[in-house]
This record gives sequence, structure tokens and C-alpha cells, in this order.
Amino acid sequence: MSATALYAGPSPIRRPVAAAALLAALVSLVFGLLLAGAGPASAHAALTGSDPQDGAVVDTAPKEVTLSFSEAIAVGDDSIRVLDPSGKRADTEAEPRDLSEGSTVRYGVALHSGLPDGTYTVAWQAISADSHPISGAFTFSIGAPSETTVALSSQEAGGGPVGVVYDIARYAAYGGFVLLVGGSAFVLICWRGGASALPMQRLVVRGWLTLTAATLVMLLLRNPYTGSGKFADAFDLAGLQSVLDTKPGAALVSRLLLLGAAALFIAVLFGTYARREDEQERKDLTFGLAVGGGVVAAGIAATWAMSEHSSTGIQTSIAMPVDVAHLLAVAAWLGGLAALLVALYRTPDIGSASVRRFSAVAFGSVVVLAATGIYQSWRQVGSWSALTGTRYGQLLIIKVALIAVLLAVAWFSRRWTGRLTDASVASAGAEGTSAGAGDASAGAEEEDAAAGPEDTTPAAPDEASDDVAPERAAQLARQRAVLTATKKKRIRDADPERSGLRRSVLAEAAVAVVLLAVTTMLTSTEPGRTEEEAAGGATAATAPASDGPVNLSMPFDTGGQNGKGTVRIDIDPGRTGSNDLHVWIDGSDGEPMDVPELKLALTLESKDIGPLPVVPDRLAEGHWTASGVQIPMAGDWKFDVTVRTSDIDQVTIDKNAKIG
Repeated sequence: MSATALYAGPSPIRRPVAAAALLAALVSLVFGLLLAGAGPASAHAALTGSDPQDGAVVDTAPKEVTLSFSEAIAVGDDSIRVLDPSGKRADTEAEPRDLSEGSTVRYGVALHSGLPDGTYTVAWQAISADSHPISGAFTFSIGAPSETTVALSSQEAGGGPVGVVYDIARYAAYGGFVLLVGGSAFVLICWRGGASALPMQRLVVRGWLTLTAATLVMLLLRNPYTGSGKFADAFDLAGLQSVLDTKPGAALVSRLLLLGAAALFIAVLFGTYARREDEQERKDLTFGLAVGGGVVAAGIAATWAMSEHSSTGIQTSIAMPVDVAHLLAVAAWLGGLAALLVALYRTPDIGSASVRRFSAVAFGSVVVLAATGIYQSWRQVGSWSALTGTRYGQLLIIKVALIAVLLAVAWFSRRWTGRLTDASVASAGAEGTSAGAGDASAGAEEEDAAAGPEDTTPAAPDEASDDVAPERAAQLARQRAVLTATKKKRIRDADPERSGLRRSVLAEAAVAVVLLAVTTMLTSTEPGRTEEEAAGGATAATAPASDGPVNLSMPFDTGGQNGKGTVRIDIDPGRTGSNDLHVWIDGSDGEPMDVPELKLALTLESKDIGPLPVVPDRLAEGHWTASGVQIPMAGDWKFDVTVRTSDIDQVTIDKNAKIG
């Protein structure tokens, strides 16, 4: 069904319902696709090195294990665990020591003395400076590698069902903030009469309820989201206390306290303010509500700024106020747009002056968004390569494109606003009142006629007639109100200018839903500047970078009989995280070739990561495979392949490939 078809039907009641259904379906589709396609939040700090290195074999047991990261992290007692081959703790179980120097972020844990030979597993989990959980594991060996019984969970930090619910709450929190702040600003700045309109009251109150509920869910799930991944731990008091001691926990608690102040603001706005009739008193109260509400709104926006992207990286003292201004501008524009849509569909009294005032507010919001957005883009991306070559940059391009579409649709809305008049509403009120009175009078006559001939029974006591009269008056008043509202709505819906404005505003709201979803995704995606810095600014690889699977081909010659051939490697999907690896070996005749031994290792030399050993399983003649191969970060990775064709003939070959 087209958007135009929504307004073509004869029933004025069905049109708002159809429009609301369309928006609800769009919201469900967008957020469903985003949540279905999104895994855990991207790791915004990356492991850049360790001592011992992953896969290393050391002669004697080290006194401690140290890990280096690309940016600041928060650690706890069990953030770094070292497990012996039997799965027992080999570290002293003390809180990791902060060994950071300058810009180098490093943490270490002490090991027990006299550790036996074997393969040890290092499992780590921490919180990135912008509140997102990160985790990983690697192994090293003392003396010689050995079998290990350690089995770590394959679930990444911030993943699983808890991660899905937490992400839903995060989306809902942004949506609630936009409706709460934008709807309130629309009433105070654009349409003061909306304070007494029930649909406007419902919009703002629902925004407050959504934001409050989402914040409570995020606070309760913060411990399992960054830790165990189990819903039961949401009510662990010790875990909740540890969350309150963190920056994200403090931000969520602060948001709840500010929402208490916001509840008082809403009560005054839709209570005292809505009933105030004296113009001077109303103007004074408007100023007080604007100042108080602005402070509360800025405080709520600051709870995001103090715990996410703007709180880490470069120029944080500038970035956080800029982020607050950006969020407030988003709320004023998109939340005001939602309020205007509700007003156009559900209230008969909004006039052209209010629409024009919102047009001015929207223009100011766009100016603020442009200024703050340019700064944020430079800070989070920093280069053209990061803009086009990272997920954050690509999402940013999509966001800019959506804003351009939204501005184009808004231009049409502005044209309809210029042609909008209040004549239809005024005539609707006059005609509706007249028609209502006439209909009510006719209704009274019909009731009298239905009553039959005049009753000759002696009159009832005066008290009885007094009881009947108020009921009759109330019934007639309700009839008049319904008829008047129906008449006004019918005439209003027949106004072509108002119908055109409703259609364009509905289109704006549809684009705004997608824009808000993309903006929320940006808050959980690793900034392009950070991703490039973590990759070490790697130069072009020997094998060209690919957006899909990475394919390598390497000829080899072990020097023995039948020692020549070609190794072909496929890495799918060829990105950071988990990958599937396939290896084929072809002989000099091009036929599949089996060899007694095949070994692989991956090394990121720019960050001193690796070699990371990969042990593929033989799948068929000349074909080996390994699943779940972890590539911790993007960069120029070297693939070392050792091929043994006989007891004494073997060779190691290597080739580089750009991953991520």
C-alpha cells in the first residue's frame, strides 16, 4: 500500500490507524533487521600484544603474564586468568597490576612459582573505556606443548540472549529520550496549547516510561552483560554493587535520578501549566519550565556522553559537551517531528503558526547537528580510508545519506506549511458547534416524541425532577461534544494542504526511524580512527585486500621426490573474529596431494601478535579445514605454512594478506 492510499479512504478514523500501523511495522522491520544482523557490540579496545606471546614456547616458567591493549580498559579480580593444562588456576588470583606507561596500556598477573611444563591458557575479559565488554584467550607453553583439558566458552563478551536484550534496551532508551525531550520541547516552544491535549501528554509520558524502563533493564543486566552472560546474575547484589562502582553504572544511576526530576517537570507541564489561563503567569511559567527542562534534558544526554565514545580518545573535554549538544539537537528535531505527526493526526486544534515555529526549531537543530556532526566525524574517523574502509565509517556515510533524504522530504513539508491556513479549522469549529447544537436539539425532540403522549399522572416530587435534569444535560453535552469533534475532524481531513503536510511529515517520520536506528548502531561500533590505529596503519599487503573471503596461493618445493606443489588457502569471511579456513595442496600435476604433515601459523608483525598456531583437520585427499580460527584485529597478517612431504623433506613458505 502506498502512503497516498492511506489518505484516500472515506473514513477519517481509519487513516490515523493505518498510518500508525505503517510506522509500527516500519519500526519493527528496521529494529528486527538490525538486531538480527548484529552480533555483540564491537570491541573498542583490542589486545595488541602479550608476554609470553600467543603460541610461544618458553624454556622456563615466567614470573608473570602481561597483556597490552590499544586503549584504556577497566579490569577486575578475574579479568586475567591463567589456567594450567588441567584447568586449575596458575596465577595468584590477585587483581591485575596496572603496568601502563605513557600511551602504552598494559596489565599483568603474577604466576605461582615452580609451574610444570605444558600448555597454559590465558583467558581475559575487561571493559573498554567506552563501556563495551571485550574478551579473548590464547595459549603458551612451558618447556614443550602438551594436551590441555581447558574448555572456554565460545560466547563472546556481550553476546548471547543477555546481549540481545541489552541491545534492545539500548535502542529503546534512545527512542524514549527522543520522544521525552522532543515532545516536551514541541509543547513549550511550538504549541503551548498542546499541554492540554491528551495525545501529546501520552506521547511525552510514554517517552519517559520507555526511557526509565530501558535504563532499569540496562542497569540490572550490566553485570551479566559484561560478565557471565546469565540472566540470573541480574539480581546478584554483589555484582550490582560492582556495576555501581564503574563509569557506565554511575551514568545509569544518574540517569534514573534525572528521570525523577523529569517526572516532576512532566507533572507541572501537563498540570499547572496546562490549566494556567493568565497570559503573564503562563509566560513566566514557560520560561521556568524551559530552563529547568533544558537542564534536566542536558543532564540526561550527558549520561551517554560520559560513558560512551566521547568519553575516550582525543579531546574528551570538547567531545563530551559537543555530544550533549548533538543528542539534544537530535531529540528536538526527531522528537518534535513525532509530536507534530501526532498533532496532525490526533488533535484538531494545531494551527499553521505552530507548524511554522517547529519548522524554525528543526532548522536550528539541523545547523547544530551539522556543526557537531562534522567535529564528531573528524574525531571518530580521522581519515578518508577509515571513512570508506571501516564499518563505523560506512555507517556514518549511511547516516549522512539519510539526513540528506530527511532534509529533502522536510523541504516538501515546508512548502505545504507555507500554503497551510487555519481557515478550515476555524470553520470546522463554528460549523461543528452549530451542527452539534442542531443535532442535539433534534435528538431531544426525537426523545420527546418517543416518550408518547403527555403523561397525565400527577407530577413526581421536585427532588425526582431535579435528579433527572442533570443526567439529561450531561447526556446532551456528551452528544454535542462527539458531534462537534466528528464534524471538525471531517472538515480538517478534507483540507488538501493539511493532508499534504500530514503525508510529508509521515514520510519524514519514517526516514527518522531508520536514522535513529543507524545512529544507535554507531554508538556500539568501533570508531574508524581506533580501528586503523589498532591495525597499526598497515601498508598494502602482498595479497590485495578483499571485502569477502581471502584467497592465497603459494608454490612450494621441499627438495625431495614429489616435493613440488601449490598450497591454496581460503579464509572466510576474511574479517576479524571467527573465520573458517580451508587448505588445498595440489601436486605438480595439478592433482590433489596428501602430505604427512601440514602446519599453519598467523602473525601480525606490526603489533607483535603471534605466531598464532592453526591445526587443520584432514577432510579429504589434499584438503584440510579448520573452523573458528580467531583473528583478533585487522591488519597485514603473515600466513606461515609448513609442508612436510617425507621424513626429512619439508619447507616453510609465507605470504601476507590484508584482513579486516
